[in-house]
Amino acid sequence: MRIGQSIDIHQLKQGRPLIIGGVSIAHEKGLDGHSDADVLTHAIMESILGALSLGDLGKHFPDTDARYKGADSLQLCTCVYEMMVQKGYKVGNVDATIVMERPKLAPYIEKMRDNIAKVLHCRLDQISIKATRGEKMGFIGQEEGAAAISVCLLEEV
Repeated sequence: MRIGQSIDIHQLKQGRPLIIGGVSIAHEKGLDGHSDADVLTHAIMESILGALSLGDLGKHFPDTDARYKGADSLQLCTCVYEMMVQKGYKVGNVDATIVMERPKLAPYIEKMRDNIAKVLHCRLDQISIKATRGEKMGFIGQEEGAAAISVCLLEEV
């Protein structure tokens, strides 16, 4: 078994779509980044890369590469899944938390779980996603950005 963890942080910006866990969420601001800036999927991917000792997202999907401009993070996650399979591992479980002041994410969590489980070819009960707020404190509480934290357990096939 191997364990990986990661945190991802993105600024919130007017005029950007808000995509978290592959779900488009109606909101006046979206996450800013080179790709779709899906903070949750990025944290999950990087926790898997960490468990495999394959470095970080920037190593595999650099923001200097035009191929990844506006990229769908679920498609990038498919690439990370393939790396995991090539190394001889499968998902044991993923536990992730999104930290964002608004909007309330509870209505979207099950679809996020479903999206991630499909991309990682695992059961829904192997993917845990939670959300919490910044309680009006710091850059998250002031709605300047959002973060996601992920821990994964990979099992040798």
